[in-house]
Amino acid sequence: MRTIISLTDIQLLVDSFYEKVRKDTLLGPIFNRQIEDRWPQHLERMYTFWQTVLLQEHTYHGSPFAPHMRLPIGEPHFTRWLQLFYKTIDENFEGSKAEEAKWRAQKMAEMFMVKIDYYQTRNSKPLL
Repeated sequence: MRTIISLTDIQLLVDSFYEKVRKDTLLGPIFNRQIEDRWPQHLERMYTFWQTVLLQEHTYHGSPFAPHMRLPIGEPHFTRWLQLFYKTIDENFEGSKAEEAKWRAQKMAEMFMVKIDYYQTRNSKPLL
């Protein structure tokens, strides 16, 4: 087991996690349809996102919610996303940064669910 202390660790986390996502029967079709052949760019963006969040190395610039706003996703998708994320963390990492990564992922999932629900309700055309 290793601790999350460098960009190399972030890359392992992101690559391992998205490998699971791409194969998942619930999440894979949504991610693969949305990202198509831009997986290298998406992974690079996720490296910078988690590098900023966990290592306080400010390499991510953007709004993480905007790309998710119109996706046909809801609570079951976020539950699975968290399961796969936690599993990836537990398989590869230990320590305070690993626990922080899980906590931050949980908070992001909660926030995204609320915002997506608000967006869908406000536009009165549920995507699910």
